[in-house]
Amino acid sequence: MESTMTRQARFPLPDGLRTLRNYVDGRFVETGRIFDDVSPLDGCVIGQVHEADAALVDHAVKAARKALGGPWGAMSVQERAQRLHAVADVIERRFDAFVAAEVADTGRPMAQARTLDVYRGMANLRTFADLGKVAHGDYFETRLANGQDLMNYTVRKPLGVIASICPWNLPLLSMTWKAGPALACGNTMVVKPSEETPASATLLAEAFDEAGIPPGVFNLVHGFGPGSAGEAMTRHPGVDAVTFTGESRTGSTIMKAVADGVKDISFELGGKNAAVVFADCDFDAAVQGIVTSSFTNAGQVCLCSERVYVERPIFDRFVAALKARTEALRIGWPDDDGVFMGSLISHQHRDKVLSYYRLAEQEGATVVTGGGVPRFGDTRDEGAFVQPTIWTGLPDTARCLREEVFGPVCHVSPFDTEAEVIARVNGTAYGLAGCVWTTNLARAHRVSRQFHAGIVWVNTWFSRDLRTPFGGSRLSGIGREGGRYSLDFYSETTNICVAL
Repeated sequence: MESTMTRQARFPLPDGLRTLRNYVDGRFVETGRIFDDVSPLDGCVIGQVHEADAALVDHAVKAARKALGGPWGAMSVQERAQRLHAVADVIERRFDAFVAAEVADTGRPMAQARTLDVYRGMANLRTFADLGKVAHGDYFETRLANGQDLMNYTVRKPLGVIASICPWNLPLLSMTWKAGPALACGNTMVVKPSEETPASATLLAEAFDEAGIPPGVFNLVHGFGPGSAGEAMTRHPGVDAVTFTGESRTGSTIMKAVADGVKDISFELGGKNAAVVFADCDFDAAVQGIVTSSFTNAGQVCLCSERVYVERPIFDRFVAALKARTEALRIGWPDDDGVFMGSLISHQHRDKVLSYYRLAEQEGATVVTGGGVPRFGDTRDEGAFVQPTIWTGLPDTARCLREEVFGPVCHVSPFDTEAEVIARVNGTAYGLAGCVWTTNLARAHRVSRQFHAGIVWVNTWFSRDLRTPFGGSRLSGIGREGGRYSLDFYSETTNICVAL
């Protein structure tokens, strides 16, 4: 087959984006340290990325520090909100380019790139801009024993320079989820996207530039983790807080790096999420719900359901229906009619997912469907595709039920009692998300509140109100973001006590 260096990618990056530069202090910067941006759809090189070194990260942090005391710091919250709306407006004007960038880098269907990333990216900026305008502090009146009256009130102040390290699975969503509240609160940022998905980050920097955001407020650096931009950001003494979304192991490394500086952290890490399906569920809705929660974005969402527990009376029927629905999913090019699943993010990640496919069989799993690589007979065979896969028959102690696969896979187990299934759901080192499928209202409330998880959906999945808290416990993260919870993290609160 023709070399991936010379073959034309089926889904290239938008015109003008083949060279992906850093954005520091209001300028786009080339470093000469180049790495390739590779399409996961067909293995073609689609762009060249300029890697930031420690010196450029230092420049970015200093520019962010300067902007804190400059025009951004002097702006009212209303003015900052207006500027964030202007950035969202640029994204809306360049909507198709953002979709193309997300599709080229991630390999996911265009419909999902539109909704999961670009629409949500605009919503993140607009929502937090508006929340910032109505955020308020606390007020208390106190009379002391000596008759003196006191007035206490709180004010929010920017936390400082925020280092934001974003994942590859939902690039624009993640960047704007962090940038919206951080900037609304008056902070400045140094942002590093994943090396796998640099394109929409570069477009976002262009949007900030076009919207007239002052230099140094939003800085973008490309690179890797250890020995590259990521490590330089987390170790920089000029960074006041770190927000990170990614693997739990990387989160642990970052915690060690920031410990000496006692920096604030917000981590959204991995998950081994469970879904519980009771016999009284709306059967068809539950089957479709599990297909969606297990295989959306090829299972590369931290909230996906990798463990599914089905009440025994409907277990066999449910597995058969899930198998049929899964085998009917269309896998292919992002613009194919009815396509549901694209490629994984990279060949390296495909190797990891396939290693779990092999491990599951070694551990004794029954492969209900999938377990391999689809064949297309065209350039997609050079891409990072895998089959959506269903397992049964593994014990809860199996590695495949304890470790996050982060691919299109679920294991389905029968259960008999509520107490049993709750214990099994919580028998994990993670604590991010879960689902409950039942038509019994009392059971829905009773069971969902017993999950050790940051968010539990009842008869739905991935439904979000940006005002609500989001985050995990245990190995799934530290802290909560969303609504006022984001504003709390990205603000320093001062109490002012006045004797009247």
